[in-house]
Amino acid sequence: MIVRDKFYINGEWVPPIGQGTLEVVDASSEEVMACVPAGAVEDANNAVEAASAAFESWGMTTPQQRQDYLRKLHTAMAARQDELAEIMAGEVGMPLSMAKSIQAGLPLQGVSNFIKILDNYSFEETLGNSDIIKEPVGVVACITPWNFPLHQIMAKVCPALAAGCTVIVKPSEVAPLTAFMLAEMVEEAGFPAGVVNVITGLGPVVGEALATHPKVDMVSFTGSTRAGKRVAELAADTVKRVVVELGGKSPSLILDDADIDEAVRGTVNDCYFNSGQTCAAHTRLLVPEAAYERVAKLAVDVAQSLTLGQSDDPKAKLGPVISKVQQERVRNYIRQGIEEGAELLCGGPEQPDDLPTGFFIKPTVFGNVSQDMTIAREEIFGPVLSIMSYKDEEEAITIANNTIYGLSSGVWTKDEDRARRVARRLRSGNVIINGGAFNMMAPFGGFKQSGNGREHGPYALDDYLECKALQM
Repeated sequence: MIVRDKFYINGEWVPPIGQGTLEVVDASSEEVMACVPAGAVEDANNAVEAASAAFESWGMTTPQQRQDYLRKLHTAMAARQDELAEIMAGEVGMPLSMAKSIQAGLPLQGVSNFIKILDNYSFEETLGNSDIIKEPVGVVACITPWNFPLHQIMAKVCPALAAGCTVIVKPSEVAPLTAFMLAEMVEEAGFPAGVVNVITGLGPVVGEALATHPKVDMVSFTGSTRAGKRVAELAADTVKRVVVELGGKSPSLILDDADIDEAVRGTVNDCYFNSGQTCAAHTRLLVPEAAYERVAKLAVDVAQSLTLGQSDDPKAKLGPVISKVQQERVRNYIRQGIEEGAELLCGGPEQPDDLPTGFFIKPTVFGNVSQDMTIAREEIFGPVLSIMSYKDEEEAITIANNTIYGLSSGVWTKDEDRARRVARRLRSGNVIINGGAFNMMAPFGGFKQSGNGREHGPYALDDYLECKALQM
């Protein structure tokens, strides 16, 4: 079992002030795989003081100097990719073959992207008689979720460090292990003391201490909409900058001229990616009434073709959800869907017969889902797809936008002009047209209660910078 008993604060590994510990459970085996410290408010305060003290000098470094540190971090991270993947396959449950390319690969790509961005990003410009200077916002608290543990950390840490900010990383207590590994790699890369600090603990204790601390200039949070609202409320007292990437209930619109086989396969795979534990997952499949029966059958066929298995099973395409709590949450949504009259086409709330151990959820498809049903309105965060039919394009757009969320959408059509026209009417930060690939240089973020601010690429860097005008 892995035991982590120290925090990384001010360039040193220090014992926590908080005396409690938190268990990390392997999602496939249900066995305790690690324990980490449950930090106290004093631990958060110490991390903030270290980051604040380091900011004065780190904030004055040149982009080229920061780029050099990121290169060293990239080298350290690349050397431990296999180890990172194995840890996250255990924590999250994603099959190891996928964890290597996704859970360990995306963070590495993120570092590489910001090394490139610093080649060309302009921190100064002249506008009339003014010099406009972009300066780092200051000390940033990075509070991250469990579904993509290191990827979500690096989506915050990379632009923050590139901008010249110092950071405190508070990972989810459910999947915290790669945050400690990041601290080791930061130490190996030789970052100055206090630039990156890593602590663990519960959100209501450590997370709230960071959100309220007067020396924290910005909070970057990814997680549930409920928790994001709480962070914003706490941060408002000191008028911090708050960037939040929250929940989603994303629609996938199959228009009447789409390649239905391709559209259904793409939507189901997107919905079930990472066992449905993805904020941008396309969990509402909107189909023309005339194509409903065909789509429903295809969706079931694709869902039942995905092999469930433990993270070390080479045949597995779908792993468990992350915890017993999450498993019960998803099961309750499935039960509620049945109770409210949705047609259960496949799957269900029962434990798979061949997998008695592990937090598994059968890939589930509901048909004849109406807009007022709970499974059509609330984020489930599990492998559950809701199929909804529409009469015409106008109704499809109305249904798609009938949500408090606005993170991602999908459009499927053979007509590119039509795709662009429909996409412009969808109230979401991302629209995936005919299964377009994820681009980590493009801005990622949501409309409405899916959050504010953007992650990835140069647009993310803007969130970590203040603009200063020098009038000449």
